[in-house]
Amino acid sequence: MTGKTAPAAKKPAPAAAKKKAAPAPKEGAAPKEEAAPKEGAAPKEGAAPKEGAAPAPAPAAATEEPPAPEHPPEQSPASTDESAPISTEAGAEAAPVPAEAPPAEPPAPEPKVEKPKEEPPSCPLSLAVEEVSENSFTLTWKAPEQMGRAGLDGYVVEICKDGSSDWKAVNQEPFLSTRCTVPELSSGDKIHVRVVAVSASGTSAPAMLEQPVLIREILQLPKIRMPRHLRETYIRRVGDAVNIMIPFQGKPQPEVSWSKGGQPLDSSRINIRTTARDTIFYIRQAQRADSGKYELTVHINGAEDKATLDIQVVEPPGPPQNLKLVDVWGFNVALEWTPPVDNGNAEIKGYRVQKSDKKSGKWFTVLERCTRTSCTISDLIIGNTYSFRVFSENICGLSDSAAMASGVAHIEKTKTTYQPEKMPQRDMMEPPKFTQPLTDRTTTRGYSTHLFCSVRGFPQPKIIWLKNQMEIREDPKYIALIDQGVCSLEIRKPGPFDGGVYTCKAVNPLGEASVDCRLDVKGES
Repeated sequence: MTGKTAPAAKKPAPAAAKKKAAPAPKEGAAPKEEAAPKEGAAPKEGAAPKEGAAPAPAPAAATEEPPAPEHPPEQSPASTDESAPISTEAGAEAAPVPAEAPPAEPPAPEPKVEKPKEEPPSCPLSLAVEEVSENSFTLTWKAPEQMGRAGLDGYVVEICKDGSSDWKAVNQEPFLSTRCTVPELSSGDKIHVRVVAVSASGTSAPAMLEQPVLIREILQLPKIRMPRHLRETYIRRVGDAVNIMIPFQGKPQPEVSWSKGGQPLDSSRINIRTTARDTIFYIRQAQRADSGKYELTVHINGAEDKATLDIQVVEPPGPPQNLKLVDVWGFNVALEWTPPVDNGNAEIKGYRVQKSDKKSGKWFTVLERCTRTSCTISDLIIGNTYSFRVFSENICGLSDSAAMASGVAHIEKTKTTYQPEKMPQRDMMEPPKFTQPLTDRTTTRGYSTHLFCSVRGFPQPKIIWLKNQMEIREDPKYIALIDQGVCSLEIRKPGPFDGGVYTCKAVNPLGEASVDCRLDVKGES
């Protein structure tokens, strides 16, 4: 038995060598594996290549690079081939097959990420009944807050009679309008309603009315709702189109009629189109004959409402009549005229007056919106010849033509004579009168002195100087002057004999006056 075990111990050696053959050229791990069968217990351990071979390369991995992990799938087939003969020859000792390296498992496939499903739209909002008649009703609602990525395909309206659970769709295909009329109903029925929003991701929760809709006719008295701008006179020009829409209300459907002066309208000129809610009055090209008051009547079973439409078709007026030049004086011209024969079916707002001089030939506006039929034009230039014309004006504008004055106005230079204004003469005659008398003076010998006084009178008085009642004549010692009524007498270097009483006398044809004073001459001390 011992002789048979020795060769059995040598057979696992090549298997171990083959097992480590892959890493042997790099790290020299093959000699270390061959030492294992020499110890006798190697056959049992060699039968488990995974357990016996794994610790052998561990020391080499501590000092050098680990080779084992490079090709693990290639080593597992080699070990399986060698383990089969060992199990047949070794008998019970070589039986442990579970020591073989299991085949490498294929990589697990990545789990598929499921896309989140799109949520259906939310339910429509503000579902309400707009109108109810004897056999139908009308619903309105608003779009839902959330419509989804794909958007809405539309809405489906469903109805169910009160007391029944059988819901019927009003529309077979979804529609995008948020208004729906449900027809063909019976008067007195109570109808439950719901509306759902439909998209590619599904159907929303239904929007429902809290109470069923009772189908019955709601009576409403007729009422004309005349627009504000039509409550006054509606003015159009000749040739313009007249297109007027007047809304009204009433239930059941009211009857509408138009008339003018109690007579029906001329359908060849006026077109009337009436709907359930309004009536339209249309004239393609208005003429002055279309002016007048039109009466609209809306009535239901004896109840009625009336409104009046006042239309005025206007055009520019004709020119004024009988323009004439009344008078020309100085720089002014007076004109007169009469109103036009045709006022254009509108009130005359005023007249425009223009002038033209012969030299330039151009027309210039002198007056605008003159409300009278006469005027005066001023500030004309001397030597020019002027012509005049007048336009009439109404709400449409100026007349197409103007009235021309038959004559012309020539502004001539007038001869004038200057006459000075006569001033009343005032009596200025006055006898002499002294306003400032002479005053007594004392002077020093050898120093010249002056005597002063002032006098008035007309004619100018003559001045005479006297010394001690003796007239002073041409004496170089005395110099007498008079300026603006001020009289002065200069006594040059007086001496003791020059003292005395000096008198100043003023004389004119109306009288005379005099003043006097004393002059004392003292010697030098």
